[in-house]
Amino acid sequence: MQRNSRASKILGCAIALPLLGSLLASCSAGAGPDAPAEEAKPVAGGTLVYASGDAEPACLDPHVGGNYPQALVASQYLESLFTKDADGKIIPWLAESTEVSEDGLTRTITLRDGISFTDGTKLTAKAIEANIEHLKDPNTASSTGYLAVGKVVDIEIADELTAKLTLSAPDNALLESLSMPWTAIESPKALERDQATNCASPVGTGPFKVESWEHQKAVNLVRNEDYVPPVKNAERSDSKAYLEAITWRFIPEAATRYAALVSGEVDVIDNAQPDTIATAKQDGSLGHLDAPRPGASNRLELNSSKAPFDDQRVREAFIRSVDASAGVKALYFGTTERSYSLLSSAEPLGYSDESLFTTDVAKANALLDEAGWSERDAEGYRVKNGKRLSLVFPVSTNQSVPAEQSLFEQFQAQAKAVGFDVKIQLLDLSSWYGALAKHDYNLVSAPYTKVGPSVLRILYHSDSTVPAPSGYFANNAQVKNEKLDGILAQAEEANDEAQRAALYEQAQKLVLEGYYVLPLYDQQNHFLYGKNVHGIGATTAVSSPVYYDTFITK
Repeated sequence: MQRNSRASKILGCAIALPLLGSLLASCSAGAGPDAPAEEAKPVAGGTLVYASGDAEPACLDPHVGGNYPQALVASQYLESLFTKDADGKIIPWLAESTEVSEDGLTRTITLRDGISFTDGTKLTAKAIEANIEHLKDPNTASSTGYLAVGKVVDIEIADELTAKLTLSAPDNALLESLSMPWTAIESPKALERDQATNCASPVGTGPFKVESWEHQKAVNLVRNEDYVPPVKNAERSDSKAYLEAITWRFIPEAATRYAALVSGEVDVIDNAQPDTIATAKQDGSLGHLDAPRPGASNRLELNSSKAPFDDQRVREAFIRSVDASAGVKALYFGTTERSYSLLSSAEPLGYSDESLFTTDVAKANALLDEAGWSERDAEGYRVKNGKRLSLVFPVSTNQSVPAEQSLFEQFQAQAKAVGFDVKIQLLDLSSWYGALAKHDYNLVSAPYTKVGPSVLRILYHSDSTVPAPSGYFANNAQVKNEKLDGILAQAEEANDEAQRAALYEQAQKLVLEGYYVLPLYDQQNHFLYGKNVHGIGATTAVSSPVYYDTFITK
C-alpha cells in the first residue's frame, strides 16, 4: 500500500506555465535520447503542422461537452484563470489574485488588468460571470466544465476586475477546476453568438486564434499579433508567439500519422505508439514529450448496476483472472508503468494496493463457483440458470491505441480460461458514447482528465450516475455507496491538507477493495516531433502542450 511516487518528477517536468517552456524543455523534452541535442536560437515565422490521432472535435469550444481533443487544440487560443507551476502548485494566470472567506462559501477572484480577447473585448469580471453561466447553462451541453463549477450558485461583480463567487458548499478543488481548458475564459461578446458559430471559432486571449475550420481536414490557427502574456517571461523581448500559424490536422491511422512525421509532411504528432516511441528513443531522430495527464489513471471499470458485476465476487473473479502487468510490459516497450491506483502518477494523493490485483486463477475459479457460476457450456464458458457469463466491452478506437486494444484482447483470452465470455466491440467515438448512454456495457475503459484528487467525486460519487447536460455520466462503474459519498463530500470541504489526504485515501480504498475498477497505467499522452522543432515542453495544467515558445528551424 503506497502513495504515488512519480508525482514530483511528473509535475516538475510536464505540467507548467507557458512562460516556463524553456526551463521545462530541459527535463521533459530535452537533449539526449528523447530529443535532438542541439540548442537552436529562436526563429520567428513559419507554420507548425500538427497531426492528431484523436477524433475531430464536434465543437472547438471546450465548454461544450469537454473532452481531451478539445483541450489539446483549445490550449492554443484559450487561457484559464489559474494554472500550475513547475512544482504542481496552483497559481493565478488570467487571475491576479484570489481569496476565500473563512466559511469557505465565498471565493473572490481579481483579474489582471490590460488583457483583451482577440475580438477586442477587454477582459473584465463580467467575463468570469458570463463563462460560468455558460458552463452551467444546460443548453451548452457541458460535462467536464459543468461538473467542475457545480458548487457555484451566484456571481457578484464587485468592480471591473473583481468577481465574488458564492458556493453551495466549501470547495477546496475550485481553483484546480478553474485551471483547466474546459473552464477556460472566452469572450463574453463571442458567447452571445449562437452555439454553432461559437463552436466554429471560439474567441480567447491566447497566443493564437482560430482563422478557419475545414471540417474533416484541419483547424487553421494564426498568431495573435496583440497577445499579452498574463505573466511576462523575462527571457522574451517579444510577447508574440514565434510561429505565425498552426495547421491542426486529423490523421486517425497511427502508421500514416507516423509516416507523415518521418517524411516531414507534419511536424508534431500525438497518440504516438509505443513501438515508434521506442524507435525514436533508440535512434535519436525524433523528439519525444511524455506528459501524463492528471486526474484518473487509465483503468477498466466494471458496471456494478447489472449482472453479472452486481456481485462483488464476480468482479473480483474477473480482475483476478487477467494479468495486466505482463501485458503492459510486453506491449508498451517500457513507455509506461503498471499502475495500481485510481489516480494518475501526476496526483500526489494517489493510493495503491498491489495485492488487490494479483493474478490468481484458482481464486477466480473459486469465487465464480461460490457466486453460483459453477457450470460450463460446451465452449467452456460458465453458465447460470441457462445464461452464459458474458461481458459486453465497447472499446473506442479513437481513444484506445492499438497496443491497448491488444491488451484487451489478452484479457479476453485470459478471462475465457476461467469461463468469462468477453465480447469486445470496436466502435467509433460517437457509437461508443451511445453504448455508454444506453448502459450497454459491462466493462469499459473511459479516460477522465481533471486536475486534483477531486476527480474521485466525479467518477465515483452516486450523483455522477446521473447524466450531465451533455448526456455523459462519469460514474461508469455505477458505484452507489452512501459512506463513499460522505467521505468524498468531506474531502472537498476539508481545510487541513492532512485530513484531506486521509479522506481521499479512505475513498480510494473503498473503491479498490470493492473491485469496481482494474487500474492499468497513466493516461497515455505521448508526442513525437521533428528535429527541426524546438521549444516544446510547456503544457497546461492538464498536460496539453502550448506552442507559444515553439519555433521551427530549417
